[in-house]
Formats: sequence, C-alpha cells, structure tokens
Amino acid sequence: MADQRVLITGSAGIVGTLMRPRLRRPGRVLRLLDLAAQPAAEDGEAAEIVTGSVTDPAVMAGACAGADALIHLGGHSRENSWEATLDVNINGTHTVLEAARQAGVKRVILASSNHAVGFRRNADAGEAGLPADSSPRPDTYYGVSKAAIESLGSLYHSRFGMDVIVVRIGSCFETPLPLGPRGLITWLSPDDGARLFEACLSAPSPGYRLIWGVSDNTRRIYSLAEAEALGYKSLDNAEAYAGQLADKPGPTGAAAEFVGGPFCTAPLGEFNPI
Repeated sequence: MADQRVLITGSAGIVGTLMRPRLRRPGRVLRLLDLAAQPAAEDGEAAEIVTGSVTDPAVMAGACAGADALIHLGGHSRENSWEATLDVNINGTHTVLEAARQAGVKRVILASSNHAVGFRRNADAGEAGLPADSSPRPDTYYGVSKAAIESLGSLYHSRFGMDVIVVRIGSCFETPLPLGPRGLITWLSPDDGARLFEACLSAPSPGYRLIWGVSDNTRRIYSLAEAEALGYKSLDNAEAYAGQLADKPGPTGAAAEFVGGPFCTAPLGEFNPI
C-alpha cells in the first residue's frame, strides 16, 4: 500500500513547527512547504522539504502533485497591511486551493482563526459554547482574510466536491502562558492540535465543516461538539497553568468583551505580535 502524503503549507511557522513531529506516522510522508529554511529530514523521518510561496502557482502545483491531503497553515498569522494580507492570505489561499483541485487532492484542512468572529461577544457563547459555524464578525484585516478563507473552502467543496474542514484556531503554543490569562480560554495544546488534525484527516466524507480548534479548557467559550463529531477528543486543559498566571492582570474593556480580545482595539493594518 502506498504511503499517505500530507502536504503542510507554512510548515516552518509556529503551528507547523509544533505539528511536524506530532504528525509523523508510519506509512505517512510529510511534504513541508515554507519560504523559510527548514531542518532536513531526520533519520527515520519521512519528510520532503519544499521551499516556496503559497502565492506561486507553479510552486503550489508541484507541491500538490501526488498529495493525498493538504493542511494549509501558510500565510501571515498576525495583522498586517491590507495589501500583504490580500496577497498572501486571500490570493495565496485561492492559489493553494486551485492547485489542490487541479492535482486531485480530496481532503483539505484550512487554518482559520477566532479572529474571523472576533467581534462576537463572549457573553453570547451560552452553556454549549459559541457554535463553530457562527457567521463572521472579523476584528482586523487578518480576521477578514480568515473569513475569506472559510468562504473559499466552502466554494471549493460545493463546486468541486473536495472535503474541506476549516479549523478556527484559538491559540496554539507550547503553553497558554504567552497570551496571559486570555490563553486560559483560547489555548489549543500542541498534542490536542495533532489529535484534531488527525481527526480531520481520517473522518470519513466530512464534506464542508467549520470547527473550533481549542482544548477542553475549563474557561473555554467555544463549542467542541463540531470537532468531536469528527472524532476529536481533547486531553489537555489550560487550567493546569492558571497558577502561573494568577498575578497577571486579565483583559479589560473590549478585550474582555469580545472573542478577538486585544485584536479588537489594535490598529488596523499594522503588524502586531499579540
């Protein structure tokens, strides 16, 4: 039986770097695409390194050739100028999806963000959590680009029959500590991230789905029902780090009121590291 080949764009980014060792499996080849330099395959690691941009049709055509599935993480992961956001996040995702379509890739997983719905109120979540298919209320140009990515995924499913799963990621770091108290709400642990992507890769005939990418945190405001329907089971909880954040001030004002937190008041079009 031939190996499963999974193409990961943006594989040198934060999430891609965390997923690379966690998505290794016997019988699976990871094809890792990024503009940035990446470590060569380790002994025993089935990995193919591709250097190039998601905005380059020729690069993407070559990267998609022979791929069984695609995890699209590539793009600007924070607020940036409208021109850069449009070029890389929106046009780049169209380039990726078109290359995948032409190559016959049947399963596509798109990384979206909580910032696609950043201006939804935390208080609207209810006991079951904010539904994963809540309509967009972006908080930034970055959030707009994620809403556009979601729509492109829907279009490519409906038009071409691709299975497309869109993951609205909260925040995926080794720990929730970089985001302070807000991380106790939004954290997706790296191990849970791998569990989630494995569920997305293996779920039979999912069609088009929107799901939240978060751990089962005590303070989460996001529904996990949609991800669990695909087979995801979170085993981690950001609350384990709460003691280390006890002396850190929590968000206030709009950052406390809205899902997007501090993105809701950050300047539009200016890169920020939050």
